[in-house]
Amino acid sequence: MDRKIQQSKFRINAPDYRKIYTDMIEMKYLDKRRKCETVLSKAKLSVMDIFELEKIIFETNGVPDEKENGKFRAYDDESILQILTYQKKNKMTNTDISNHFKISRNSIAKWKKLFPEI
Repeated sequence: MDRKIQQSKFRINAPDYRKIYTDMIEMKYLDKRRKCETVLSKAKLSVMDIFELEKIIFETNGVPDEKENGKFRAYDDESILQILTYQKKNKMTNTDISNHFKISRNSIAKWKKLFPEI
């Protein structure tokens, strides 16, 4: 029982990414609207969809500021489980997965403690 109560403290509500990215596209990146429409038309955006939008909008193939960009992300339970499942499926270490998704290794370790069933 204590574990359930303790785990619920760490859960956060994700921001409305659809609104954020739609506004960004409307204000600054009108030329990339068509590329983003397929992702933004989904009923619910997953963390993978957010990564896809960032690649399309910011063309992150060599952006030096990628580490700064990842600092302020918020992840819901479904996204965390998706990342941990991806890690297990591809037999990746915490370092590998943190480099792949540009997430702190400490965040990955914390999530593994929160979701030991994965």
